[in-house]
Amino acid sequence: MVKFTRIAILLFVDLCIVNISYITAFLLRFDFDVNTIAFDAWFGIYANNLFPITAVCILAYSLFGLYTSMWRYAGTEELIKIVGGAGAAQLFVMFFMTFSVQSMPRMIYMIAFFIMVFLLSASRISYRMVRNLRSPGAFNSFVLRIGRKDIIGGNVTKVMVIGAGEAGASMINEIKNHHEYGKKVVVAIDDDVSKQKNRICGVKVYGGRSEIKHAARKYGVDEIIIAIPSANKREIQAIMEECKRTRCKIKILPSLIDLINDKVSISKLRDVDIEDFLGREPVHVNLREISSYIEGKIVMVTGGGGSIGSELCRQIAKFRPRRLVAVDIYENTVFELANELKESFDLLEFEVVIASVRDKKRMREVFEKYKPHVIFHAAAHKHVPLMERNPKEAVVNNILGTKNMVDLAEEFATEKFVMISTDKAVNPTNVMGATKRVGEMILQEKSQQSRTTFAAVRFGNVLGSNGSVIPIFRKQIEKGGPVTVTHKDITRYFMTIPEAVELVIQTGAMAQGGEIFILDMGEPVRILDLAENVIRLSGYVPYVDIDIVVTGLRPGEKLYEELLLDEEGVEKTAHNKIYVGHPLPANDALKAMLDAEEQQESIETKVKRISDMSDTEVKEWLHEIVPNYTPQK
Repeated sequence: MVKFTRIAILLFVDLCIVNISYITAFLLRFDFDVNTIAFDAWFGIYANNLFPITAVCILAYSLFGLYTSMWRYAGTEELIKIVGGAGAAQLFVMFFMTFSVQSMPRMIYMIAFFIMVFLLSASRISYRMVRNLRSPGAFNSFVLRIGRKDIIGGNVTKVMVIGAGEAGASMINEIKNHHEYGKKVVVAIDDDVSKQKNRICGVKVYGGRSEIKHAARKYGVDEIIIAIPSANKREIQAIMEECKRTRCKIKILPSLIDLINDKVSISKLRDVDIEDFLGREPVHVNLREISSYIEGKIVMVTGGGGSIGSELCRQIAKFRPRRLVAVDIYENTVFELANELKESFDLLEFEVVIASVRDKKRMREVFEKYKPHVIFHAAAHKHVPLMERNPKEAVVNNILGTKNMVDLAEEFATEKFVMISTDKAVNPTNVMGATKRVGEMILQEKSQQSRTTFAAVRFGNVLGSNGSVIPIFRKQIEKGGPVTVTHKDITRYFMTIPEAVELVIQTGAMAQGGEIFILDMGEPVRILDLAENVIRLSGYVPYVDIDIVVTGLRPGEKLYEELLLDEEGVEKTAHNKIYVGHPLPANDALKAMLDAEEQQESIETKVKRISDMSDTEVKEWLHEIVPNYTPQK
């Protein structure tokens, strides 16, 4: 009903505009001298055809969409419609007059065109102003604009918009049209020199990104909106570095790909996350290669309930495997994953197996039942300080568990086996890294004599994974601090979980046997900087609201991590974010165990003896197998 009322009002207004335009055109054409014979003659023709002339003009307006546009959000496109509608109206009238063997002075059409454009634009702008004044909070918006306290809802939030392009203009208009949000754009920033010192939608473009801090202070900015959806991750990172020098809350528009078929609006804004500070470009994978080895296959993921394992399951499910099997010793997380995948992929045949990779007899039952074509081995103990204090558990899970999976994969003719490794396996200084390096060596040695394609993927820390630094920082901030950092100069490589998993799946398509793939982790990040950024993103000021305390390096912890052994060398692959290291022969101590007549018994015997050893003796044994492992006393 409201829609038809709106159209009826616009039609009535346009009926008046058509006739006002032609009457005014006649007056201007004849210099307001209405007593001449010429005026009477020509105006008489118009008067006799008033109804058909009005009708054809309204038809032209309708054809150009003047009654379907949302004039509350009118912009350039609507102005073009008005010009087109007014122009078409003159052509339609000329055709009608010619068809009816009549005529009017040509100047009448030209003058009427300009008057119509003006009056149609004015009527639509007036309509928009009336709608805005009638909308909730319009009066409050006026109060907010003069910087006084809103008697209904608090203080105005002064906003800086970074990006004076189309997205920035849309965002400024959106904020102006939604007074209920209590925001006011006070300044804009853009690196384009031609836009600086000019105005966009009434807002001054103060300068480039180097002026962000100064502009924020000058205009009393409370919130910064980054409205450059076409910017790449590096550009966003550079802008974020400038923004974090202010004390403003920061929000960002999604990328262009996320805004396709969606208008720029306040609802599309998201909070800046820590990933924005990393400046990492999105991963692109070869979908055809991945589909060729996963689609229609039985895929098993060990450690399926963990951060990496569960994301592997989510992404593998997209490639339509015949069956997806998640193996985990802990039932809670994998149970939640099963419910999630059932909702997202109702046709997926998803199986959950509660089992431990260290139990070879149980895992043989699992292999006999499912006979997997592809295995992603993500089950492992990964926490460095915990494994330093529990080295026997690390050996059993990370070495024996991996050996069990490798042996069973070969026994049951698995096509591809991809092991998740770590940068801590390079020149390890901790038990966790050393055990993962042994796992790599077992896999590489087995690949030399097996039809199964074995490969390992080595990468650093993943943001947001269980037990990783970001969740720890956030919990510390929730408690009021302090945030603890082990060393002011410690650095780490970081990736997002989806990014790492996409690349892991891609390496499975590239594997030929025995490779250790190394993921491009970008530039290492100083943990102290990371802590400061997390505090800022939580709405606090580092060292003022939340303190940061340096606690000292933990047992087995390095100042920096490496991704490749010196002797491995590195080669580029077809993917710009994946490198490959050459296979290395196993250490003699490990080879002796692997070459034993009863291989599994040999390993099991050693593991049984390890259970009787002290922690120091276990670390010494690991050093025998991994000579470049330097255990800490």
